Parts: sequence; structure tokens; C-alpha cells
Amino acid sequence: MDKKMLFVIATLVLLGGAYASYLFWQYNHPKPEIGQATKAPPPPPAAPPPVVASQANETLPPPAPPPLPLLAKSDSFVLDALAYLVDNKNLMKLFHTEQVIHNMVATIDSLPQQRVPANIMPFDQVAGHFATAGAEDSLTISPRNAARYIPYVKIAEAVDSRKLVELYVRLYPLFQQAYEDLGYPGQNFNDQLTETLDDLLDTPNVKEPVKLVQPKYFYQYADPDIEALSIGQKIMIRLGSKNAKLVKNKLLEIKQEIALHEQDLKAGKAP
Repeated sequence: MDKKMLFVIATLVLLGGAYASYLFWQYNHPKPEIGQATKAPPPPPAAPPPVVASQANETLPPPAPPPLPLLAKSDSFVLDALAYLVDNKNLMKLFHTEQVIHNMVATIDSLPQQRVPANIMPFDQVAGHFATAGAEDSLTISPRNAARYIPYVKIAEAVDSRKLVELYVRLYPLFQQAYEDLGYPGQNFNDQLTETLDDLLDTPNVKEPVKLVQPKYFYQYADPDIEALSIGQKIMIRLGSKNAKLVKNKLLEIKQEIALHEQDLKAGKAP
């Protein structure tokens, strides 16, 4: 379960990093003209002449953004963007390098359900082992377990939610294509993302320490009502109440920003 929640947190960082990198590339690396060899960037242009009165009301259109990469070729863009923002080699070592957006979409689709397939995870497991406390008949989640997630929660907190969602809107055709390829032709991925956000935000507050049982190899929640929750909600509980509250705050910010773009996203493509 640990790696699945890391994915939810890392997704925030990933898109935020893609946004930062997108702006960096857009304004610092113009695409060379066809037939020309790539050259060093020209020196900055001279300052424009003063605007005369007849030009004062004229408004030039903003430059067109560069085209999106193909979905099949988008991995390096996303991973380079993450590295550009985070600048953390240890964190980058966690990420796999293939089908990043596809795995992101598949995970978001699965979190409100009871199981997330392990083969869609785009990163390795969180460092350390799941920490428990108590004997077999009084087993609980150890308070020490929450500390494993703190670095990732802090990264998530630092992401600008507005810029994150702006990038999501910009990349939306890739998300939509990946969602349809997953087996949902004609359905809108943003509806699924909203459902997943709502499910995570609806995670109940659970009294700690949370009791566990271990009937075989894997731990389960002793309370059958908790064990019956979606995999996303059970992961949120495993984060610990303090971490879960911080993650919920970030997810709520993202949901509110997405609502501002609802009409654009209903069309199934970026504006």
C-alpha cells in the first residue's frame, strides 16, 4: 500500500514540475526552423521602441505554446520536468521511466476501488518497512510509520496548486487519450479524477492507534468498516492523521482549481 500513496503525492510534484519545466522550455528554448541546424540561441533583442499613441490600444496575441509530445513519447518530458523542479536524485531514483501518464491514469482510476494493480506503479517502494506496534492480539500501526511519508508530504505541500492545474489542463489531451486507451472510449477522464479526489477527501477520521490483524501474510485493519473502505482511503489512514490532513488540504486546493476549468475539461481536450 505504501507505494500507492507515494504515487498520489508524487503525482502532484510531477505535474507541478512539468509546469515549471514547460515554462522554462517555452521561453528559453525556441524550436529551430525546419532545414536549419540547431544553433546557439541568439542574443536578446534590443529593447522595443516606445509605444506611440496610435499603438497604445493595440494588443499583440500571446505566443502559441509549443505542441504537446505524443503520449507514447511523453515520458522523458514528464520525468525531466520532475527532476527540474525537485532537484532530488534520491527521489528521482524511485521513478520508473516508461508509461508515466498511462500509469498515473490507471492508478487514479483504481484508487476508489478495492485494489490497485502493482504493475501500474511508476516508482519503487517508499524507503523502510511498515512499522507496527504491540503483540499479535493487540497489533496497531506504529506512530513511527508516519515519519516515512513526511518528506513526500512536504514536497506535495510545496507544489503550487494553481500552476499544477494549469499544467493539467495543458496536458489534458494526453490524460484523456490514456484514459480512453484504458478502456473508457467516449468518457471524460476529468470526471474520474474528480471522483477519486472526492473519495480521498471523504476518508473518515480514525482514532489512533489504528488496530490491525494479520490473518496470513498481509496486514489488514481490524475494524471491518475500515477494511471495507476503498484502497485510496485505506492508504490515507495508513499515512497517519497529521500527514493525511496535510494531503487532504492539498487535494482540496487542487479540486477547487480544477472546478475553475470545468467547462474546458468537459470538452475532453485542452482549450
